[in-house]
Amino acid sequence: MHLSNVLIKFAVLAFLMATTFGQGTNSPGSASTNHIIVIPNPIGDPIEPFNRAMWSLNKGIMVGAIEPTAKVYRFLTCDEFRDGVRNVGDNLGFPTRLVNNALQGRWSGARDESYRFLCNTVLGVGGFFDVAGKKFDIEPSPADFGQTFGTWGWKPKVYVMLPLLGPSNERDMVGSVGDRFVNPLSYFEPYSYIPNVVTYNNLAHRSDHFIRLASQQHDPYFLLRYAWTIRRNAKPVPLKLADGEQQDRPSLETLQSVFFTAKDPEFVRRAKTSDVRIPATGRELPYTTWLQKGPAPLVFLLPGMGAHRFSGGTVALAELLYNSGRSVVVVSSGYNHEFLARASTAAVPGYAPVDVQDMLNALRAVNDDLTKEGRARVTQKALIGYSMGGFQTLQVAALLDRAPTNDFRFDRYIAIDTPVSLAHGIEALDDHFRAALEWPPEQRTERIGQTFLKVAALTEGTMKLNTDTQLPFSAQESKFLIGLAFKLHLRDIIYLTQSRTNLGVLKEPVRKWRREEVYEEILQYSFAEYLQKFVVPYYRQRGLDLNAPEEFQRAVDIRAHRQVLAGQRDVRVIVNANDILLKPEDVQWLEKTFDAKRLKIFPAGGHLGNLGQPEVQEVILQGLAGL
Repeated sequence: MHLSNVLIKFAVLAFLMATTFGQGTNSPGSASTNHIIVIPNPIGDPIEPFNRAMWSLNKGIMVGAIEPTAKVYRFLTCDEFRDGVRNVGDNLGFPTRLVNNALQGRWSGARDESYRFLCNTVLGVGGFFDVAGKKFDIEPSPADFGQTFGTWGWKPKVYVMLPLLGPSNERDMVGSVGDRFVNPLSYFEPYSYIPNVVTYNNLAHRSDHFIRLASQQHDPYFLLRYAWTIRRNAKPVPLKLADGEQQDRPSLETLQSVFFTAKDPEFVRRAKTSDVRIPATGRELPYTTWLQKGPAPLVFLLPGMGAHRFSGGTVALAELLYNSGRSVVVVSSGYNHEFLARASTAAVPGYAPVDVQDMLNALRAVNDDLTKEGRARVTQKALIGYSMGGFQTLQVAALLDRAPTNDFRFDRYIAIDTPVSLAHGIEALDDHFRAALEWPPEQRTERIGQTFLKVAALTEGTMKLNTDTQLPFSAQESKFLIGLAFKLHLRDIIYLTQSRTNLGVLKEPVRKWRREEVYEEILQYSFAEYLQKFVVPYYRQRGLDLNAPEEFQRAVDIRAHRQVLAGQRDVRVIVNANDILLKPEDVQWLEKTFDAKRLKIFPAGGHLGNLGQPEVQEVILQGLAGL
């Protein structure tokens, strides 16, 4: 149950979580509490090396043992059957929930669990069908001895990753003994194996999703620890604004991007992943394809900053394109751990000309691999990127315009929600993170904790979530969550780069098995400080001064390529007027550079927040008209 279900259920929560750290508005080490953002740390991790080893063991078991047999199990059984087995397991856990609801004084919970057990046992064929929930709207009331001990005042202090079982703590480990004690199945030998069968069913049902989610993150252990602990210790929190609080439309609409996911849950399972050797690095880079059976246009898809090829938005966009009759190929972002370790020639990414050339080399290698093997019958090629991928798409268009006519090239380019100036983009992201400074210092940590509890409550299904949901976040909360999400991408970039080429900037050692201390230090750096303290010195050692105005402009601003882009008829740009990464003058520049046929500006949507809207998807597909 633990490993797959926790990661899947908290994909959104994990995306928005971080550990304890201080963030100075000027430089790392700032001592003023008025300018420090401290993220509440829900639990200590004093045995981190052991826990990381157990995480590696559990992941290895999932990949090497569970998933190979799970493929056969999923082939032989339907979703409804596997859901039914899970329901039976939940139904058999009734005694534990009844006892613990009573011990916690939650009499309504004990009543509801009794109703559910009787209803599902009698009408639901021994609990195979959740009749109580679906027909009578009787919601479950989860409870166990670990939760009961927490109600009685036991606050866990040590996070533990258990072999095979997944995340826990010292309180819940003791509680699990009580759970087993009150479970009648424990006393009847022929039936004591039923929980193990149910556990395998639950793992096998979603094991491939677990593997994909784990591969997307540079450090899934960290995100699982934080997300699981927040949810495990979550307290009820009102999903509404406090009196006098205002909302910020651009950032609130940006958060809607988490709801842009594939419509068909089986679509991702139909993907084929291959590896191609990158000549510049000599390493194998994975890429993922959805290929049409016959000849078709091939769309290369570039994700946003730090996004993996299996991230939710990337797969959703691939589904849209594939269902329109195109073949699709995806590589991870040039700032994702997968690309950085295998295809990046720069030990420290951040200088756009080098980063874009690395991406172009990777796309060329993928194209050669597909066409040389005859796996893809390609009629024409298009390059589509969103967010940072959109920025790189425009740079590739400008780069290939100057290339020899016989070089690898695309017939269409589409940049979705691209920033114009990376300098403004990183400034905006830093400012969004610092929105938490608007809370009084004495309330700041508590308010951040309440924001996380709102996210946890949303993942519990308290609200019906879709693209039309009015999220209950204030202006400070929504901005901070966005800034934090990108801050985690930056943390991974710095950790990875300093693992490869340590510039001596960090004081803490960069270690594999104990990372908490170096993570705390890394997360003190803003995007602007990353450029000045890591990127600029790295390239200065290689004879390139990025502080020179012309080099800086060339590196971070798409306006440097205006003359080329203005004349390219095969370029399309789709943006939102209230995108948090665009200034009003950026929008004006786009209008002057691209005519109405090549540019579509939506009045709202924030950054990527309206990709799930039919009118936006229609414009994306119209951009491919003629291919």
